[in-house]
Amino acid sequence: MRRYLTVGYTLLIAYASLSPFTGWHEQGLEFAAVLAAPLRQTYTPYDAVVNLLAYLPFGLLLGLTLRARFGTAWSVLLATLGGAALSATMEYTQMYLPMRTSSNFDLLTNSSGTLAGAWLAASIAPSMWFAMLTRWRQHLIRPGSDVDFGLVLVALWMFAQINPSLPMLGNIFISEAARQPFAPPHIEPFNWLESIAVALNLLTLGCLLLILLHLRRHAVISLMLVLCAVALVKFLAAALLLKSWALLLWLNSEAVLGIFTGLLLLIAAARLPRVGIHWCAAVAASTYLILAHGILNSGAPSSSMRLYHWKVGHLLTYNGLSQTILLLFPLLLLGYLWHTRKRWHTAV
Repeated sequence: MRRYLTVGYTLLIAYASLSPFTGWHEQGLEFAAVLAAPLRQTYTPYDAVVNLLAYLPFGLLLGLTLRARFGTAWSVLLATLGGAALSATMEYTQMYLPMRTSSNFDLLTNSSGTLAGAWLAASIAPSMWFAMLTRWRQHLIRPGSDVDFGLVLVALWMFAQINPSLPMLGNIFISEAARQPFAPPHIEPFNWLESIAVALNLLTLGCLLLILLHLRRHAVISLMLVLCAVALVKFLAAALLLKSWALLLWLNSEAVLGIFTGLLLLIAAARLPRVGIHWCAAVAASTYLILAHGILNSGAPSSSMRLYHWKVGHLLTYNGLSQTILLLFPLLLLGYLWHTRKRWHTAV
């Protein structure tokens, strides 16, 4: 699972560093000149903090992966070198993107964040609570590397869903028209297809948890905890990033009806044999993919930018990343279900 998470987070860094992937051409820059430039030429405190925090999880995950095979010193050193190599690759590639800026200070702060994460990994790997967490995972979740990949899919789903400019369990970016002071808000017609998409999204995730966990009641409890965690983080992100009038737009009537319907469908699916749950997940994921990305229009990531009052950061990049994950999740899940079909078809 550590390896899967490390690879996944590396891809997220690459997406955030190279987005929007357009306008590639030679700009006449030399990487040696970038490294030799004045260190604080493109420095801002916000960039420093973001770069440190962005690479800290990478150092943590890579450090935990290496700690399983190497000692403390070697795992920290190799993880830091890996973070520095990844950052250098991103900075070098950004020289070919006119919309991005290569910076030696970014390389320094990214490497520092990786070092901090690697030291954190080295400190928690031998701890008692980390061992207890491992035993708890073995008690609740089925064994096997394929199950680990399924857990990574759950984490990927949660990462996309905490975006406050998306409805709860939805895939359509909120793009409400500007409101005039004291004017009544424009009421959008109820969209039944959005509710169906939300219900299918919840059913897909619930079936995946039913497949991964030993006991079905644990899957139901885990689903409720995941939904509560997503709702809490979504609310906090909306309070921090969105304008006051858009604080609760993510909890619309389509989402509420879809969640209620999805829970009822999941209760029915939980009564199926394990092979039936496997097929239910495949049908729900396929239908959701067709409906959400073939019939419904999720809109451009930039369509929701006017909801934000946050003027710094890479919100458009995050919106684009969320849209990409929402598209990839059902495809990855279908591939995962196909890969594990023999195991679940023979399971009792």
